Amino acid sequence: MTKPWFNNYPQNVAHHVDMNRYSSLLDLFQQTVTKYQKQTAYTNFDVELSFEQVDQFSRDFAAFLQTKLQIAQGDRVALMCPNTLCFPVAMWGIIRVGAVQVNVNPMYTPRELQHQLNDAQVDTIIIFSPSTKVLADIINTTGIKNIITVDLDDLINKGLPCAPVDERLTNTISFTDALTQGKDVELSEPMLCQDDLLFLQYTGGTTGLSKGAMLNHGNLIANILQYKEFAKNKISYGKDTVITAIPMYHIFALMANTLCYFTFGANNVLVTNPRDMPSFVEIWKNTPATVFTGVNTLFNGLLHTVGFSEVDFSSLKLCIGGGAAVQQAVADKWQKVTGVRLHEGYGLSETAPILTLNFGNSDQSDYIAGIGTPIPNTDISIRDDDGNNVVQGESGELCAKGPQVMSGYWNNAQATAECMTSDGYFKTGDVALLDDNGFFHIIDRKKDMINVSGFNVYPNEIEAEVAKMSGVLESACIGVEDEKTGEAVKLFVVTESMVKGDVNISEQDVIDFCRQSLTAYKVPKQVVFIDEIPKSSVGKLLRRELR
Repeated sequence: MTKPWFNNYPQNVAHHVDMNRYSSLLDLFQQTVTKYQKQTAYTNFDVELSFEQVDQFSRDFAAFLQTKLQIAQGDRVALMCPNTLCFPVAMWGIIRVGAVQVNVNPMYTPRELQHQLNDAQVDTIIIFSPSTKVLADIINTTGIKNIITVDLDDLINKGLPCAPVDERLTNTISFTDALTQGKDVELSEPMLCQDDLLFLQYTGGTTGLSKGAMLNHGNLIANILQYKEFAKNKISYGKDTVITAIPMYHIFALMANTLCYFTFGANNVLVTNPRDMPSFVEIWKNTPATVFTGVNTLFNGLLHTVGFSEVDFSSLKLCIGGGAAVQQAVADKWQKVTGVRLHEGYGLSETAPILTLNFGNSDQSDYIAGIGTPIPNTDISIRDDDGNNVVQGESGELCAKGPQVMSGYWNNAQATAECMTSDGYFKTGDVALLDDNGFFHIIDRKKDMINVSGFNVYPNEIEAEVAKMSGVLESACIGVEDEKTGEAVKLFVVTESMVKGDVNISEQDVIDFCRQSLTAYKVPKQVVFIDEIPKSSVGKLLRRELR
């Protein structure tokens, strides 16, 4: 069936691909490590881990889990680590015993960690040593029995300093000791199929407690093969170098970097602390990166970091932005500095995650901003509040169907039923439209929409406009109660000068700037200057905290 977006597909890219060539991710793993044995798979603190070493270390770790901890197929195992060499080793070890990986943010609060461990019914956790204090605070209210601790220096061996394991935790074992204990014992790898559960990927919990999206082997195989086909003209097998700064526990980096580019034989250069922008820039200066994935705030932060413009970008060929809307002002500046266009993608934890990518027109004659076109085997439907399809050009909720869409939420049949349409489409909660050229555009989250005197105002539009203002570093906008208009726009602004300790932009300056390009009801009624916009671990603006 012909779709309006097929004309925008890159040259020689198929609309459909065969999803049945691998029975599980283990098939793909074994093929990859055999093909690229001696090549570098992951790099961290200038230490390289070959594909052969990932194979060996993950086998040893899997054997430890299976024989020493009696982890069996289907058991949930929590992985709470930043981007270190231990993450992919632990991940493949978990997969090789047929267990289900529960990805956990190392920056979680005790309340968030307690909810996730109990909801996923976890009794084994692999945890970064600096995060053990949070675990110690709540461990007696969870079912945790086995604790494997990861130190910053594990597999690095350079004497890197790291906070010690909280002394309240007993019966812990270090990651390196676990590898040693698993080295001389046999591993019996289970027979896995595409329907077997692979990850519990917890959502951000923006409307309440986070939910565990159930992603099976088939979901991730599908998304790898879909991306492989759609980006086929931009992949250099066995030769790419990817900078992985987005947290690997986040679905974007987990699928795109940790899994996809691993299977392409790429070297993933891991950035453990991307918030340390000067150190991040130094890493990039020493990395001939060909691919970079990021989010808008990460791109913006790098552009405002001293020394970034001096990086040699001659090897860079592909930059993909996701996780949140990429602002046009940031994309324009990125292309000016790096010489490479930012290609926006779109997806969610529930969709493994990629649904759409924007590689421009098939003939590359013109580039239209937005989230682009659905990748192979993916259908997008824009629907109104009654579930009816809207006409092309009108906005509505983006609903998606494809082999990458989750099987449901863990132990939450009601939430699963609420997010699916009667004809099997996943309701994303995002307002979008399909333009006349066959490109999709996200307008905003439904729940973030502001109603001013009956008019819909979308924060993304205002934030993107303010990003063009000289001296503004970043902004975020919410709706607040207003006697006259029901709701009014309140804008929080961080200026470049505030970072240096002074403010040289006034509230009126911002309002006057907005009046030049925004209709009256969209212009902020209140402007507040703050030191920092709250963000998620991946860099997404947290408007709920501003509320």
